[in-house]
This record gives sequence, structure tokens and C-alpha cells, in this order.
Amino acid sequence: MLSPKFLLALTTTLLATTASVTAAEYFNRIASFPVALNNPDAEDGVENSAEIINASEDGMTLVYSNALLGGVGFVDIADATAPKAGGFVALEGGPTSVTFIGGKVLVTVDTTEDFTAPTGYLAIIDQVSKEVELTCELGGQPDAIAKNMDGSLIAISMENQRDEDLNDGAIPQLPSGNITFFDVAEGSVDCATMRVTELAGVADFAADDAEPEYTDFNSLDELVVTLQENNHIVVLNGKTGEVVNDFSAGTVDLEGIDATEDGKLSFTESQPGRKREPDAVQWLDENRIITANEGDYEGGSRGFTIFHKDGTELYESGVSMEYIAAQLGHYPEGRSDAKGVEPEGMEVGTFGDTRFIFVNQERSSLVAVYKDTGDVPEYWQSLPSGVGPEGALAIPSRNLYVTANETDLSPDGAAPAHVMIYELAEGEPAYPTIMSDLDADGKPIGWAALSGAVADAEKPGVLYAVSDSVFTEAAIFEIDATAKPARIVKKTVITRNGNPAQKLDLEGITLDGEGGFWLASEGDTGKLTPHALFHVNAEGEIEDEIAFPAALLAGETRSGSEGIAAIGEGDDMTLWIAIQREWKDDEKGFVKLVSYNPASEEWGGVRYPLETPAEGAWVGLSEITVHGDFAYIVERDNQIAANAQLKAIYRVPVSELVAAPLDGELPVVSKELVRDLVPDLKSFNGYVVDKVESLAIDATGTGYVITDNDGVDDSSGETFFWSIGAL
Repeated sequence: MLSPKFLLALTTTLLATTASVTAAEYFNRIASFPVALNNPDAEDGVENSAEIINASEDGMTLVYSNALLGGVGFVDIADATAPKAGGFVALEGGPTSVTFIGGKVLVTVDTTEDFTAPTGYLAIIDQVSKEVELTCELGGQPDAIAKNMDGSLIAISMENQRDEDLNDGAIPQLPSGNITFFDVAEGSVDCATMRVTELAGVADFAADDAEPEYTDFNSLDELVVTLQENNHIVVLNGKTGEVVNDFSAGTVDLEGIDATEDGKLSFTESQPGRKREPDAVQWLDENRIITANEGDYEGGSRGFTIFHKDGTELYESGVSMEYIAAQLGHYPEGRSDAKGVEPEGMEVGTFGDTRFIFVNQERSSLVAVYKDTGDVPEYWQSLPSGVGPEGALAIPSRNLYVTANETDLSPDGAAPAHVMIYELAEGEPAYPTIMSDLDADGKPIGWAALSGAVADAEKPGVLYAVSDSVFTEAAIFEIDATAKPARIVKKTVITRNGNPAQKLDLEGITLDGEGGFWLASEGDTGKLTPHALFHVNAEGEIEDEIAFPAALLAGETRSGSEGIAAIGEGDDMTLWIAIQREWKDDEKGFVKLVSYNPASEEWGGVRYPLETPAEGAWVGLSEITVHGDFAYIVERDNQIAANAQLKAIYRVPVSELVAAPLDGELPVVSKELVRDLVPDLKSFNGYVVDKVESLAIDATGTGYVITDNDGVDDSSGETFFWSIGAL
């Protein structure tokens, strides 16, 4: 077996080079379906979901489980680029899994009210009429359902899950789980054929309380089952129900990981002897099994493992997926101590002559795609998904891959739950649009939440960006925008007296003309973070800190600096700071552009007219940059997905930036629309993200736009970087 270091080097090499291969085939997102479209009558603020997903045998209809609303949703994908709502079937209880056999949808439903007496049933729904035609009582709480290759047999993992509030969720907690089988004849389930294989006593850990999770059949009608909390894997003969083999999922020694939630991305820690605790499981062929090692009890090894069905370990991914996620700006620092990217859902699909492995990462909201080589899997690409991808579905007959994203943040004004569709085709991967290199120690340059940018004055395609308060260590990132995807090649931590500077919320950056930078920090008095400007040298050391004047702070709110730009040089340099929203002393619909002259220490300002927000929304500024005779300003609303209406670039003549004293009447500047960015954001075929935060214009006049991914927490983690051409 190849060494972990070699595998990591191979992974990063592939990550760096795949985008340049034009003759190969890649998956790209072609559509997203907000599942709320299937529930138009749901009350406002009610959480939605799409968890486990499957497709009709012709691949034209999707069905997903929605336990939060107690039913299953259908999606018409006859035109996969334009999915349509197909209706919703309400059920008594919470659906846990779905599959299709012929024209019937089989749904496992949990009706448990008492963990010590779990209950549930199997529902058979007609695909056309949407009527529940039959139910079979299961005598416990079901989790996953699987069908064999010819659709003559189904298996249900009866988890009989533990009460996580009882004794801190410690197991064993009876009753134990089992696998329940049914025969299927002429597309119909015969409830009388139900037979049960008990799994108590099989595992090495908490044997009395087997908690089966995912299942999958191979072509020999062998069923593989993960016992997640028990850290065990079982192989059964599907026809007889006999246990053919069972083995521990084992442990992994994790080295070079980020294992502390401290607001920093530092891959220097370890977790020895980490239990895998696999969740999803799939057969790669008749003999090899692959598991997604999410962890749910005492472990979670952050990767995936390939086993022979006799229990021999054939391959372990280790930390490689963590590093890839970090390079893509998707590493969930808020989950560092637990399960990292949290691999959960998994799928295997053969497209033409290539068998692909898809690993859904719940916390990074990515799908890692690998080619099965029969030996060491070949990393191929990563796909952006909605928040919390759980369901994974390959439809090789249509060259499609589908995810169901269970997390719905719309009650909090963030991203709703989606089903997302990807297509395999020749060309280049559309994602990522920006990624980082490895540092001198071979670790990823960790980044996220890019909140402001400026271009180098002389080098075309070289940009500098800053991160906001999502991290405790603010930094400047150097970007090579000529690469595809754009590359973060250097990270410079902002320091004060030689130590990482605290109490910064950087939202803007501009050149100082001497090799250093001026930075704008958005203040928050409640968190003792000042509204201020910071002058740093090329090494990121703070040389000067300029607090906002009393005349300005008299009307302060939380929504402060959102960009900074420089006009002029030397003693004639004036800094212009975009204030995001109206402060207390502003007329509604107007915000300040504030000026500061470092040489004279004079402050001033003008007023900028905002667009009118939609009901329930606000509109503000996100960036300011100067090029030629104009100051270019990003203006946006705070809305996301279908509610997003305004993400745009406007320009103001530099000749109108004539500052007046802050304690007097400020002149109003005129503005002109340069570019509506909503079509650009829609072109990524996900949902329209809310935070367009950066605009930089390089020495050739080429403009670059970057979105802020909010540091992955409560977001999909997607960052979009693109050029809008010459300005």
C-alpha cells in the first residue's frame, strides 16, 4: 500500500492539475431545486428538509424524504436543467428512507414516541396517483431501506436508535436493532414475507445494542450493514438472512488535523486511535466495501475506508479530504474538535467505463468525487452542494448525480434546503473558482470569508484580499487571478507587536503606495471592536491605527466599514471608506462615503443614495474601489436564493468625491449602474448567495468579483470568484 504522504501528495497534485485537462469528463452542477416549492402551504418560518433521495427506474422522477414536514416530495427532472415540483405526500410519522421499485415508492416511516418501545412502518406509494396503497408494520424504528439488483428483495435497517438525552446518550440502550427483509413480487411488497435477522451480540462494542445504519446490496444479494455507534460492519446473505461475516470498522491515527475550535485553521494536531464509526456504506464490486466514516458516538475519522468483505482494510483516505476542503475554503472550523468535514452520505455509480465514488461531507457542504481504480482511489474533483448534503444518488443512465441537502436555514433568513443536480460531460470543472496552495510544510493555506480585495498596482491578475471576523487571526491573502481556478498563493497574518492582532473585523483593503496596505475594520462596540483604519506594512505588522472621529461615531451602528479605496499618492492620498448601512444620523436611503487624509488627518464625507429595498430586506454597500475617473461600488441587499434581487456594481465620478466636514451637510453624489451581478450568480446553477463582498480592478482594467462564504458555518461554504472583464 502506498504511504499516506505519497497519497496526500498525489491528491494535491491532482487537485492542482485537473482543471487544466480539457478532454476529460467532469461533473458540473446544472440545476438546483428548492424543496419549499413542494410545500407552498407550509407556514412561514417552518423548517423544511430533503434527506434521503432516490429516482424512478427511468431516472425522470426524484423522491426525497422530508421528516421535518412528515412526508415525501417528488421532483420532475424530465428536463434535468429545469426541475419542477412534483407534489408532496404527507405520511403519519417521519420518513427515514425511500426507494423505487417499478412504479411504486417504498418509504420507511418512524412513528416512535417512546425510545424503549420504538415503532414504525413501511409505506408503499403509487408514483402516479400519489396514494398510499399498502403499509407493513415493522415493529421498531426503521432507518435505511435498500433493494437488491433485480428488485425482488428489500432490506430495512431497524436502528431502534438511542435516546441521546438519556445518560448523555450512552449505550447500550435496549431494544437492540435488526435487519428486516421483505420479498417483492410483481412490484408489490408482501407484508407476510417479513423476516428478521437479529444483530444483538454481533459487535465487539455494546454488543447488546446493535444500531444498524446504512445498507447496500451487491450483485450476489449480499447485504452490507454498518453498525455506526458499535463501530462494526456486518455482511449478510440477503436470501437467507444469515450473517456471513462481521468485523470491527477499526480506528485511525489522525495526524496533522485541526482539532480545536479556536477561530484558526492550523493543521498541527492529532487524534490517535480515532474510531471510524461508519455511516453510509456501498459495495464497489462483489468483494469490496467502502464506508463514509462520519462518527456519531465516540469517533468519526473524517474520511472513507475501503474494506474487503472479509474485513481486510484495503485503503484509508486519512486526512486528505480535510485538506482538500481547506484548500477550497470549505473547512468547518466550528466542527474541528468533533468530526471535521463529517463524511456522511455516499454513492457509487458506473458511468460508461468509469466507476465514480461520491462522498457527501455534511459540515463542509462538499461532495468529494473519486475514480475507483481497483486500488488507490483517484481524486477527481469536488462539487459544491447546498447546506448539509445527506442524500446521494447516481443516475448513470442520464449522466447525472443528485444530492439532497437536509439543512434548512431559511427560518433565520439564510439558505433554504435544496435538491441539487450535476451532469457528467466533457469540459472543465466549474468549481472551485478559487482555491489555495499548500504552505511550506505541505499543509493547506486555510482560508474562508473573503470580505474585501484590491489589485496590485503593477502586476496584472495579482490581488490581495482580507478575511473578516470569522477567524481570530485576520489575514491578507495574495491571489493569482490568472490561474484557473484562481489561486491563493500566500497568507499574511495581521500582527500587533509581533503577535496576531485581536479585535479586527476586516472588510476592506487598499494599497498604501509604499508596499503596505490600509485596512478598514467594521466595528462593533458591543464586542469592543473599534470602527477603525489600520496601516500595515508588507509583513502585516500594524504600524498605525486610526480611530473614527467623534463626529462620525456619534451616529454609529453595527454596520460600519465595508470597503476602502485610495485616491492620489503621498501627502495627497485620500482614503474613501464605504459605510455599509444608514447610521443614526443618516437620512433613510442614504449612506456615507467617508474620507480620510493620512497626511493632514482630516475627515470628511459625501452621501450615497441607496436603491430601495424590497419589503423585509435592507440594502447596503459591500465594497469600494477606484479605477480611472470612477469609484466603483458594490451595492446589495441582504437576501439569498429566490429572495435575492439586488447584487450590483455602480460607479460614482471621482470628480464628485469632494468631501465636506462630517458635522455639516454632506453633498449627494450621483451613481450609474455598471453591472447587475444576479445573472452572474445564477450562472453557477446553485442558489443566489447573499454576500457579494469584493471588487478589485487590476492594472489592465480587468474587474474581479468575490463572494464571502461566511466561514462555512450556517452557509454552504461556496465562494465564487469571477472576472467581469474590462471596466
